[in-house]
Amino acid sequence: GLFVTDYFTRTPRKLSPFRSFASIELFHFHIPEDTVIAVWNLITFKEQGGTFGDQCPDRSITVYFRSGAPPVINPLHTHFPRDTAVPGSFALTLTWTLPNRTTGVFNVTSPLPGDWFLAAHLPKDEGKISVKGLYEECQYLFQPQLIVQRLVNIAVLYPGYASEQSMAPHNRSCLYKVFVPSYTWRVQVEVLRCRGAGGCPLWLRVRAKAPPLHNSTALDCREQAPCRLALDLPFWQHWYYVLVERHPGVPGTVSFQLTVQLTDCSSASVARPPFLPPSASMNMPHSFGSAGGLALADSPPPAAPNSTRQPSGTPAALPAGEQCWPVRPTLRNELDTFSVHFYIFFGPNVSVPPDRPAVFVINLLPVLDSGGVLNLELRLNVSSLCGENVTVFGCLNHEVPLTSGDNVSVTCAMESLAGFLLSVNASASLSRLRIPYPQTGSWYLSLRSLCATEHGFEPCANVTAEVYLRAYLSPCIDDCGIYGQCKLLRTNNYLYAACECKAGWNGWGCTDNAEAFSYGFQLLSTLLLCLSNVMFVPPVAIAVRSHYLLEAAVYIFTMFFSTVSAAGGCARGWGGRGQLSPLLARSQFYHACDQPGIVVFCIMEYDVLQFCDFLGSLMSVWVTVIAMARLQPVVKQVLYLLGAMLLSMALQMDRHGLWNLLGPSLFALGIMAIAWTTRTIRRRHCYPPTWKRWAFYLCPGALIAAAAVLLYAFVETEENYFYIHSIWHLLIAGSVGFLLPPRAKAGARLGPLPRRKGCGYQLCVNEQEELGLVDPAVASINSICTS
Repeated sequence: GLFVTDYFTRTPRKLSPFRSFASIELFHFHIPEDTVIAVWNLITFKEQGGTFGDQCPDRSITVYFRSGAPPVINPLHTHFPRDTAVPGSFALTLTWTLPNRTTGVFNVTSPLPGDWFLAAHLPKDEGKISVKGLYEECQYLFQPQLIVQRLVNIAVLYPGYASEQSMAPHNRSCLYKVFVPSYTWRVQVEVLRCRGAGGCPLWLRVRAKAPPLHNSTALDCREQAPCRLALDLPFWQHWYYVLVERHPGVPGTVSFQLTVQLTDCSSASVARPPFLPPSASMNMPHSFGSAGGLALADSPPPAAPNSTRQPSGTPAALPAGEQCWPVRPTLRNELDTFSVHFYIFFGPNVSVPPDRPAVFVINLLPVLDSGGVLNLELRLNVSSLCGENVTVFGCLNHEVPLTSGDNVSVTCAMESLAGFLLSVNASASLSRLRIPYPQTGSWYLSLRSLCATEHGFEPCANVTAEVYLRAYLSPCIDDCGIYGQCKLLRTNNYLYAACECKAGWNGWGCTDNAEAFSYGFQLLSTLLLCLSNVMFVPPVAIAVRSHYLLEAAVYIFTMFFSTVSAAGGCARGWGGRGQLSPLLARSQFYHACDQPGIVVFCIMEYDVLQFCDFLGSLMSVWVTVIAMARLQPVVKQVLYLLGAMLLSMALQMDRHGLWNLLGPSLFALGIMAIAWTTRTIRRRHCYPPTWKRWAFYLCPGALIAAAAVLLYAFVETEENYFYIHSIWHLLIAGSVGFLLPPRAKAGARLGPLPRRKGCGYQLCVNEQEELGLVDPAVASINSICTS
């Protein structure tokens, strides 16, 4: 056949250590139909400071592949919530082969067409909390590329019509495809009039959606006469591919006839209208090729009455023992993103008769519905059983209902088809099923009531069970509980939802408490982070006593918002991929709002609390250093106001930047150094002049501040955060008490500037008029004083 090669690529993205599914990088591809091979080229390289990261350590990268929906991964081996079905996926680990780059190749032969998803992440890190901008961070970038090779003009088979085929000596196989419409319960492929060396030296293979593989359903035509391969319960609205292979070592040309018979669910009296083309009657798409088969304009001969029957609308109920049953649709009600309810007509209570199953269909839209969770709930009305030992089984299958036979209904599985089983009875009247990231398309739920006997389950006599059925889509499982947050994520134009856990809870729905913090530990951590900010009370008292009222106001502002938000640094430091913003004084109310648990108290929006905390922290440093410079009151007030405006602008641009802390601090220290040097030169004596000030205040204060910065920058981890950051609060507040200058002496104050003498006059107004004791309309000027 003729092969066409297509190429797809995605932009490189930075990988992160795995904490939850919210920290992975997701890539979305689309594989076209008739693809015979797909090759993923996986490129990974390092960067450090905008250059190749030759010095960066090697870290293994895990990549997951899944068709139809994003992969549901569990690299930390945590527990899934109850009643959760975990779909499978394929994982691949990449190791480094070059100093700064590695490449992996992943081949898929005859992949399923449609959406494919790749998820990649780094291993879980050690929990080190680093300050952004302190050093150049190693970045690991991942870029997948996809190359597909597909066949064009594959021969199309029309059901019920035999086509003459021949296989030349140099050909090893021939590939065909046939479209299977809805309400088809059997596909039968037959090889007739096969002539070749040694009888019929052919293999017959059939597979749905993609060309057959070596492990697909196969039949050796030399051992079977006639060579007939039948598949029950095929997938609806899909192509089925038929591969005819020659046995190795067989010479010459092999000729044969190939025919396909479809048995559908329509009644025998319903025949295909003679004026419709085959593609219309079979609901076949018009975008298939015709090489080797019949063209669309061709008019095939009429079929035998019983060879192939096509459905006309919804099939009627058939007697017991048949393979098809009516399918009841559901009404789709979209409430929000990944929030969809499926309502049953004349529901939600469903009657399950004893002689036949009740079948329902749930349609999930392509791409849009695969990023949430499909929830199904069955509740049995025990009063409807009339005392019988009845069990209602539910089989949820993708793309075809599974209702053929008692054993199949109980197990929900066949040779090439598997589903999810639910059951309710008098003792367990409630059953739930959750499928994270479900495949899109049609999901069929078949309900059947069976009575338990000594020999297993048998059809009931005259008991009609009543079941309450609820089906809906949700973004996350139980909204991630009280210890998690459901986040809506986006990769290019694809949306999906995932849980981000806190307080040590893990798992897909934040239900794994193996490493969870106890309530006492959460309360202790909150109290430590909040009450440690009370250390700002002594600096406030010292500032008030020394008449530094503006500085005291800044310290009170910092302490207040450091109390309101004290828990914030913890959760944001953990959720921000291992980085904390460089603060100097955490405010308490900020930490009380952002604790990673249930011990949380918020008086206003988190973003406002965080901004006020950052601003108060940096302003505390700014006003303390400027006060130490002992500038003129006018100059000091201008610097205070200018610093507040510039710091607000810097925090709005980047609250986590290192220079938001270093920039104001270094600038203030430069102003202080210039002021102290000027006084030292003018007085010809070191400033501050007393050794006691240096020995008992400045040096201890500087050492305490330096120790606090070292603890903050190099010692903090996720495990010791509560203790180290509380010590940071104590040290910073204590250093402010040491570094704040004493009250200026009365004789040393700078008085008002002397009045310049010269020509002029001064208007003296009556003192009673100034105090408002006389009527301004009749008041007069008492005197004019000249100087």
